[in-house]
Amino acid sequence: MMRTRPLKVALLGCGVVGSEVARIMTTHADDLAARIGAPVELAGVAVRRPDKVREGIPRELITTDATALVKRGDIDVVVEVIGGIEPARSLITTAFEHGASVVSANKALLAQDGANLHGVAEAHGKDLYYEAAVAGAIPLIRPLRESLAGDKVNRVLGIVNGTTNFILDKMDSTGAGYQEALDEATALGYAEADPTADVEGFDAAAKAAILAGIAFHTRVRLDDVYREGMTEVTAADFASAKGMGCTIKLLAICERAGDGASVTARVHPAMIPLSHPLASVRGAYNAVFVESDASGQLMFYGPGAGGAPTASAVLGDLVAVCRNRLSGTTGPGESAYAALPVSGMGDVITRYHISLDVADKPGVLAQVATVFAEHGVSIDTVRQQGKDGEASLVVVTHRASDAALGGTVEALRKLDTVRGVASIMRVEGE
Repeated sequence: MMRTRPLKVALLGCGVVGSEVARIMTTHADDLAARIGAPVELAGVAVRRPDKVREGIPRELITTDATALVKRGDIDVVVEVIGGIEPARSLITTAFEHGASVVSANKALLAQDGANLHGVAEAHGKDLYYEAAVAGAIPLIRPLRESLAGDKVNRVLGIVNGTTNFILDKMDSTGAGYQEALDEATALGYAEADPTADVEGFDAAAKAAILAGIAFHTRVRLDDVYREGMTEVTAADFASAKGMGCTIKLLAICERAGDGASVTARVHPAMIPLSHPLASVRGAYNAVFVESDASGQLMFYGPGAGGAPTASAVLGDLVAVCRNRLSGTTGPGESAYAALPVSGMGDVITRYHISLDVADKPGVLAQVATVFAEHGVSIDTVRQQGKDGEASLVVVTHRASDAALGGTVEALRKLDTVRGVASIMRVEGE
């Protein structure tokens, strides 16, 4: 039997995502009630600009006092889609303290302070759900946290930022330079006026921290994630990649060490073979591979951002939290029992593509090969082109540690015959 008294929802933020959440709650009210077992009522919407017209939302629900809204005491669920660290952190904490569970899409806050928020939620017997914080509409957090709870996840590899994937896809398919592709992404609304969070990898790094924490049952903070942006990727890099049968993607990679004793989390551009499924992820789409002992390889693919897709994930969490509320239970909280150490980038083992500007004369290749050998880095292939005293030397290594590669590059820079290191890129997905 359906309960007639509605569950009350407070919405913090009514931008692109928040307005879609409110719209779906209104237009799909009957379906949501049937799925939950009780009606859900939008009890208040906290915004910064109260005079802005918001279609479908009664003006009496609009408030600028978010703190008073979450303190009301009759709120069952707070949906936080304002982003940033403060006031979101204080508002979420206050919501728990005043009896509400929370659904959030705030990747930056969860990556920085997720452990504390989980602690406050547990102390007050409330839910904290955040499927929308990573990869938009793609169900990813719940499969990691629930469906694979009996499995051992070893690696999470994927494209988790649609803006950067759109830019790199344009550079690959049209030969455009970085700035030209960024300008197109901005014109189409894929990139913000200030794209720093996307193109410098901050957005993807926050998502990597969340994914690593859930996958490995270990607390991983944003500061633990190695981050390298994609602003230095050039058309020449794509030409080199194509020569190897590869393309370039900005990847988030979370993995256990070979001995299982530690984990790493990193975000950086990488070459991946055209045969790898991630190579065919186009435009602003996201895709994530999960590799585990029992399940093998699983791939999750779909729109990773946008108002409606992200709102879909928010509403999925809202239904789950409301069901828990009705039954007097809570869903899975933080699982950090493994408490594995998080290793630095120096311990990461992968392949590398290094492009060197060198003098075009006999003996250069031998000198370069000697430096690689002295640092224990094995060479897979070498390609050399030269003209009028100038040459380029492209070296692809076998798997080596980042620390060993760093020492190799430092020694190469000291050679008189090496004019400069044009680019260094990791090779993944093999």
